[in-house]
Amino acid sequence: MQLLIGFLLAIAVSFAAYRARSLTLSGAIAAVTVGTIIFGVGGWQWAVLLLAFFITSSALTRAFKKRKTGLNEKYSKGGQRDSAQVFGNGGLAAMFAALHYSFPDSPWVWLAFAAALAAVNADTWATELGVLNPVPPRMLTNLGKVVEKGTSGGVSLVGSLAALMGAALIGILAVLVSPAPVSPIVGLWVTLAGFSGSMFDSLLGATIQAIYYCPTCHKETERYPMHTCGTPTSPQRGWKWLDNDLVNLGCSVFAVLLILFV
Repeated sequence: MQLLIGFLLAIAVSFAAYRARSLTLSGAIAAVTVGTIIFGVGGWQWAVLLLAFFITSSALTRAFKKRKTGLNEKYSKGGQRDSAQVFGNGGLAAMFAALHYSFPDSPWVWLAFAAALAAVNADTWATELGVLNPVPPRMLTNLGKVVEKGTSGGVSLVGSLAALMGAALIGILAVLVSPAPVSPIVGLWVTLAGFSGSMFDSLLGATIQAIYYCPTCHKETERYPMHTCGTPTSPQRGWKWLDNDLVNLGCSVFAVLLILFV
């Protein structure tokens, strides 16, 4: 019965997000899959964390859409999340929610789930709010190098604070709605793991994420094979197979590894 309720709730949320243009059709289908596992297997506590991530990230995307208009040429995709983005952000969390079925009394499953969502929430908040930074960001691997807003691997004070707040939101909820009583220190662990995951995301973006170059606009971009201007893009740096969706997955994997083994 719980699985059926989770399925119906996932459909309702995904349909609403699709109608609001937060998800593409493929993204909505993927969200039903992820939501059914988390809502149906995990339960309402697990659903709260997922909804906190999804609602706040979607709201921030819409709220600062105009501020990011000039940056769309940088990002590999637009504001609507497709299936790859949904699985990249929520796939690992869904896996741990599924593990809860086999390990219902194991606190590490909840910790890993929370850390995975804290990381992607931190990364999303940093991306969406980083555009508000009054000065251009700097490359994480070379803080003396100023880069354009939206550049993969670029960090700023506002973006970093936003990442910390995004991780803290999930950390606080991980304590408040935990299926079993946990120490408040758990919230700090989840927050730090999530924030570290978002920094790892930036590190990947600055080093090995696939970045391309538009010879017409003379700009770096994540877009391939065509830039927003219609010009074919060519590889600039990084590994061709490591796109932004896999980087987001790496972000959550790093956070989980931290909270489980450090």
